[in-house]
Amino acid sequence: MAAKLFVENQTEMKMWVPIIINVIMSSAAFCLSIKLIPKVKDMFIQANLFGIDKSKKSNHKVPESLGVVTGCIFLITMFLFIPVSFGHGGRTEKFPHEFVELIAALLSICCMLLLGFADDVLDLRWRHKLLLPTIASLPLLMVYYVNFNTTTIVVPKPMRGIFGNILDIGILYYVYMGMLAVFCTNAINILAGVNGLEVGQSVVISISIMLFNLVELSGHAWKAHQFSLYFLMPYTATSLALLKYNWYPSRVFVGDTFCYFSGMTFAVVGILGHFSKTTLLFFIPQVFNFLFSVPQLFHFIECPRHRLPKFNAETDQLECSLVKFQYSKLSFLGKFFVNLFKFLRLIQWKEKDGYITSNNFTLINLVLLYSGPMHEAKLTTVLILIQIFCSGIAFLIRYPLASLFYDVE
Repeated sequence: MAAKLFVENQTEMKMWVPIIINVIMSSAAFCLSIKLIPKVKDMFIQANLFGIDKSKKSNHKVPESLGVVTGCIFLITMFLFIPVSFGHGGRTEKFPHEFVELIAALLSICCMLLLGFADDVLDLRWRHKLLLPTIASLPLLMVYYVNFNTTTIVVPKPMRGIFGNILDIGILYYVYMGMLAVFCTNAINILAGVNGLEVGQSVVISISIMLFNLVELSGHAWKAHQFSLYFLMPYTATSLALLKYNWYPSRVFVGDTFCYFSGMTFAVVGILGHFSKTTLLFFIPQVFNFLFSVPQLFHFIECPRHRLPKFNAETDQLECSLVKFQYSKLSFLGKFFVNLFKFLRLIQWKEKDGYITSNNFTLINLVLLYSGPMHEAKLTTVLILIQIFCSGIAFLIRYPLASLFYDVE
């Protein structure tokens, strides 16, 4: 009995002591980010890394790509945390495998931070934005292959009569994980354009995954969720600091750097934590926005350079931005999507002289379509509340409803 209690106490220490130290280091990262961002933002303007906020009356220069600052602070925090993670409790039995996982995860995040900053500087095309996350995820997939190489999935109960309880999908599993990295990095970038939205939605997703990790720490796979918390706590801390300056009226822009860095961080914890399907559940608004945007992203329908809401200087509010196209010249898929979205009341159009004018196909414009013109700060708040509500739905699906399709212990 005494031996059992000793083992349990040792396990509790291995679980919680590194997490508590990580919380302390994350708090320090938050304070450092708060102090550093206002000090370096003028350097970005001097380097011609700035933008003009199109949703404001003023034309002040706003420093761009400040996500690289918090991304670097995150990496420094994680580098300093490595001795804590692998120096506590004599963790030598699985040291090589766990250490390689951590290093590969940091390498993928570091690569994505670099490539995101390159995108901000060089303004890469969309095809490059799809390619870069794929390349950055290769170290992650190789470590998964060497350490686990598990390509089986649990088949939902209604389909077990056809496929059995377990199905090995082979290389398709790696394709799925690579696509997850591509989706996470670009989904946040697509749902953007108003002050505070990129960082705000990312913080909600991060906190949601952390809550899931904390719940699962009591299970047999606690190490995987502890690993996830190691990354998400300093990420959340630095992102909250960035949100302070990116909230309306934004004093800094986060750039594609932050979106890529965030997406890869979520992909890393989902893949190496073995809960990639659950990770996707917390991306419900992003999944919807991506599917809604598909016709324009793939140019089945005219896609403007920017699909941001239209700013009305007289009322100081944002309105739906519009797209104009000829229905008769659309391809079969273009006509299909237009009619489908019209049937689902996702778009409204006006037809004149053979041209159709419709709202752009984004969640932001959809909210404005149904709510009417709205102040930018209020719009961001509404969109983040939608993100929080969808996280609640994700927890509902993951726990009470999961038993309908899977054997939940």
